[in-house]
Amino acid sequence: MGRMPMSEQYLAKSFTIASRLLGDEAIIMSTVDSTLFSLNPTGTVIWEAADGNTPLSRIIEEKVCAEFDVTLEQARADAEEFVGKLTEHGILRVSDQPIPD
Repeated sequence: MGRMPMSEQYLAKSFTIASRLLGDEAIIMSTVDSTLFSLNPTGTVIWEAADGNTPLSRIIEEKVCAEFDVTLEQARADAEEFVGKLTEHGILRVSDQPIPD
């Protein structure tokens, strides 16, 4: 039996951050509390695709699974954990609908 599809999540970068790409890794600073985050290449792919219009499921399938040797199930679990952490810190905004600019 197939699992119920997860409800769609749309990701957008917070307005209270500064970020830079260094090679295949992103460095993000929260301008609220000056916390620094260094994203690994997988996290960076998700970060770069967080445009407010592309659902997380598509980012996982078309970007993460296409670029890294990982199963869809593992990529989904890792992405949900990653997104949760960045959302907790106010680095990402998450919605069940597209997020306008």
